[in-house]
Amino acid sequence: MHSFNSCLMHCVFSTKERRPWLTAAIRERLWPYLGGIARENDMKAVAIGGVADHVHLLLSLPATLSVSKAMQLLKGNSSKWLRETFPELRQDGFAWQEGFGGFSIGVSGVEDTIHYIRAQEEHHRTRSFRVELEVFLKKHGFDYLTGMLD
Repeated sequence: MHSFNSCLMHCVFSTKERRPWLTAAIRERLWPYLGGIARENDMKAVAIGGVADHVHLLLSLPATLSVSKAMQLLKGNSSKWLRETFPELRQDGFAWQEGFGGFSIGVSGVEDTIHYIRAQEEHHRTRSFRVELEVFLKKHGFDYLTGMLD
């Protein structure tokens, strides 16, 4: 018998202290680099986007890779590359914030999620990252203020 796995995850992580380190020029190179890390580790990066202080990815994960391990690979490898490639980031102490948000997406939600990720610049003209994350957490049954599941 053959196995089939469909694990679509909308993952979000921010720069340390939400500092606006990810300029447009850096993002232009970072998105393909993150896609390459995903490919090298048997993931598929369906969509990548974000703004100066955080990243959104829609990932298709293989059955052999946990969300936590996927985030460790993506954040760790990209952080090293960013500090090596952009000396100003190394001097400024670039790092990713500890942790991440991971939200499961059904097949019917893929197109809306792709659109949402690609429209990040427009979206964040009216909503902060903190508010955005609180909305995601609430939608998925987690109370941001108490740290508890509903």
